[in-house]
Amino acid sequence: MRWRTEAPVLTVSVDVEDVERELVAGRLACPACGGMLARWGWARERQVRGRDGVSRFVPRRARCRGCQRTHVLLPVTCLARRADEAGVIGQALEAKAAGAGHRVIAEVLGRPASTVRGWLRALACRAEQVRSVFTALAVSLVTDPPLPAAAGSPVGDAVAAIAAAASAAAQFLVVGEVARWQLAAAATCGMLLAPGWVAGMINTSWPWAAGA
Repeated sequence: MRWRTEAPVLTVSVDVEDVERELVAGRLACPACGGMLARWGWARERQVRGRDGVSRFVPRRARCRGCQRTHVLLPVTCLARRADEAGVIGQALEAKAAGAGHRVIAEVLGRPASTVRGWLRALACRAEQVRSVFTALAVSLVTDPPLPAAAGSPVGDAVAAIAAAASAAAQFLVVGEVARWQLAAAATCGMLLAPGWVAGMINTSWPWAAGA
């Protein structure tokens, strides 16, 4: 199950009040041009499936004061065009990296096999790009990043690079832990598995979103 985005998206904190404060203060950057985002109404109501059920929310929309593009602000628990939480999808990708097949993963997560297969194929199509981007992100954050060893498969290498970037981000932000799949959503503007994501494009607001 998927939903279409109404406009380009930006991933933000799950705390609605924090999002409003950041918009008022002009501290959220446009993912297209880097300009300042301002409040611009609300998007349509969405629903997202977690491990424990379905939740509903209404995303804030923002408009860039520079290029005038509008963006839907999704919480870092979500990935664009996916109806399941980033953490649920991340579990599937980690299981695939460990050698599990899509049917086994689907049974464990309680999702249709076709849905899980779609997640795995989407990452497989851009695994090398994801590995490269998140390895570079880890290197950019700390002097001696915990770079991953070769995992034995493209998907495994990509998943390991995301984990390494999350570990480096935790050191950079001076926090005990950064959830790897929230980081993956935050850094890629929620576009990790979307065909429209340009590898190498990093959301400049990700430290605030992922570390919140």
